[in-house]
Amino acid sequence: MASMLLNSVRSCSVSPTWAVRFGARSLSTTAQLQAQVQTKSKKTLARPGMKNIVLVEGVRTPFLLSGTTYADLMPHDLARAALQGLLNRTGIPKDAVDYIIYGTVIQEVKTSNVAREAALGAGFSDKIPAHTVTMACISSNQAMTSAVGLIAAGQCDAVVAGGVEFMSDVPIRHSRKMRKTMLSLNKAKTLGQRLSLIGSIRMAHLSPELPAVAEFSTAETMGHSADRLAAAFGVSRVEQDDFALRSHTLAKKAQDNGLLQDVISFKVPGRDIVSKDNGIRPSSKEQMAKLKPAFIKPHGTVTAANSSFLTDGASAVLIMSEEKALAMGYKPKAYLRDFVYVSQDPKDQLLLGPTYSTPKVLDRAGLSMSDIDVFEFHEAFAGQIMANLKAMDSDWFAQTYMGRKSKVGTPSMDKFNLWGGSLSLGHPFGATGCRLVTTVAHRLQKEGGQYGLVAACAAGGQGHAMVIEAYPQ
Repeated sequence: MASMLLNSVRSCSVSPTWAVRFGARSLSTTAQLQAQVQTKSKKTLARPGMKNIVLVEGVRTPFLLSGTTYADLMPHDLARAALQGLLNRTGIPKDAVDYIIYGTVIQEVKTSNVAREAALGAGFSDKIPAHTVTMACISSNQAMTSAVGLIAAGQCDAVVAGGVEFMSDVPIRHSRKMRKTMLSLNKAKTLGQRLSLIGSIRMAHLSPELPAVAEFSTAETMGHSADRLAAAFGVSRVEQDDFALRSHTLAKKAQDNGLLQDVISFKVPGRDIVSKDNGIRPSSKEQMAKLKPAFIKPHGTVTAANSSFLTDGASAVLIMSEEKALAMGYKPKAYLRDFVYVSQDPKDQLLLGPTYSTPKVLDRAGLSMSDIDVFEFHEAFAGQIMANLKAMDSDWFAQTYMGRKSKVGTPSMDKFNLWGGSLSLGHPFGATGCRLVTTVAHRLQKEGGQYGLVAACAAGGQGHAMVIEAYPQ
């Protein structure tokens, strides 16, 4: 497949300096955005007989590099902070929410239903049900669309959805042989049985099982897969570094200009107040070029600089029926419209979720790429983003792998991830989806657009996309 893809995309290859060129243009958009504040006049996606479901508010803790300020906490501490931030931002009564759903990937065994533990800790009524979902990097997307489903079905009027990931203290297990021995020790009834079991322990039993960001079905790490995908689509190291630099530069600009309104301050117990993301680090192309490949050595192109980093963080959004939101005096931020989930080959197409989900969700909404004013794609790796853009711009790929007559086309980079992305802001696996949706809502308000599109890849070869419509100002 790799050689076929490489030949097919050469005709739509992008200049290695494209990211810097587009980035420079995007960095000077403040005046343009102010001039565009009048929302464009387009058809609404409201449908007769269907409830309008709205995003009322979205918040997140600062996203921090794992092993830094959050290192001594637990996942439910971060989730609780996000929920409390949402309560403070909205002022919603703690018993006015009908349901709470959280997404997470690597679960803390003590709080397997982190949604429930965080909700109780945040002071929500103990009468509010809560459950936790997991769908890799689109876990909080699944939490949000589950909330949409509950409201659309008439089961609920107000649902809090969110996500959390805590990479500073991931569960590390004993080896299977050691676990079996320890369980047998618990059942041993005599001293002789216990001594016999203890005597059976060997040094090899003490080797721990470390978690890995790898596919169970293929045993391949996601970084290794990203490297192969970049090679298959002819994405160069320079292109990847340029895109990563663009992400960090735009994120720093957005942070300095106060555009990241979803970030709440969080007083970390025993430490200082944290009020901003700490992974935003614009570098230089020269410094980035010095880094060695992280996964496929020595000739790979994916490095620490053009990959998202291990991140701690949590997010939360308040989703309501429009009728309920207005009745409670809220001014919604956006309508949550059509969404899709997709799944494909986890070996060769692990990270192509946006390519498959984008045309499907546009078809459902009756829109085209040119109708979309704001794009927010999850940036797992710069190579993954670039490969998706090339796949989306390939008629051959659309016809051969997707069963479509023609390509969907690529997003305009003047509309794409203008406030940074996962490469720079950070990527707490279970929390990123809410950040993407909230950012689209805020950008639509700021830029005066009407439609936004979120798209993301996820482990298992899965993906998600959602169309978001601006709420009338």
